[in-house]
Amino acid sequence: MKRLAIAWALALLCAGAGAQHAGQPVSMVFVGDVMLDDTPGRVVRSGRDPFTHVAHWLRDADVRVANLESVVATTGTPEPDKPYTFRAHPRVMVPLRRHFDAVGLANNHAGDYGPEALMQTLGLLDRHGIRHFGAGADLARAHAPLVIERGGLRIALLGYNEFFPRSFEADVDRPGIAWSEDAQVRHDIALARSRHGADLVIPVLHWGWEYEPLARPRQRALARLMIEAGADAVVGGHPHVTQDIEIVAGKPVFYSLGNFVFDGFTETAHRTGWLLRLELDREGVRRWRTRVVRMDREGLPRPHAASPGECWERGESQPLPCTTP
Repeated sequence: MKRLAIAWALALLCAGAGAQHAGQPVSMVFVGDVMLDDTPGRVVRSGRDPFTHVAHWLRDADVRVANLESVVATTGTPEPDKPYTFRAHPRVMVPLRRHFDAVGLANNHAGDYGPEALMQTLGLLDRHGIRHFGAGADLARAHAPLVIERGGLRIALLGYNEFFPRSFEADVDRPGIAWSEDAQVRHDIALARSRHGADLVIPVLHWGWEYEPLARPRQRALARLMIEAGADAVVGGHPHVTQDIEIVAGKPVFYSLGNFVFDGFTETAHRTGWLLRLELDREGVRRWRTRVVRMDREGLPRPHAASPGECWERGESQPLPCTTP
């Protein structure tokens, strides 16, 4: 009888611990444009880590996601009509793998060196265990959700480009990126839940106009469409500045996280970005906060302690300045 009582006590203790663990939110970090060519690429070549000064923030999250703003390849030729083309050396996979679990590829630089370079990028990411979304060998794979499971939650990430001119779009038999057609976006969000079993869906958008601090009407309309279709949050980038944040039907929309690793900018606004931390449960985003980074002369992010960032918890109508570091 004594053994039975002890066994029951242990069973109850384990059940209680499991329930407590299941109730813990899953933390997910997003950062904006990560461009590892040019000066950041030379930093990696010298043996340094471009993420050193923010590694503690990245290490603290269950899932870490970046927008990879360059192909990683040794092949391909630059697009002749583009003023800026980026191609990073495969050695950058080492710091990427160290600090990130997944990267979004649906952006206006995924096609800088053509389909062959994109396919090499996909292969290198797979080889190094870095998951990816928003681009693929064909249309279906470009639009397929990346489902990440942590703490019993299945979180689907979808990536889309909305930056004109419309180019390097994947097709049924052609590599490329996913484009944000309204009907297709609705379909993808629904499919992420019905076919892929996602509990939460987060679209990641490359959209808007460069250097504008406020989102444009098209961004706002598309964000509402995605929320109405079942998205739990929307994360954006591309304008090279941070943009405003909206709470739409109780769900957060981050129109632009700004730059994160990027050289060649001199104005303070263009060298400022956010590291976004979401805490997720089965109902969606429980809370979030932004942490402000400022890129140094090499284009590398450093914490900007003078800016507190913004914080929000479920049920609040608007974010407020954070009161904790």
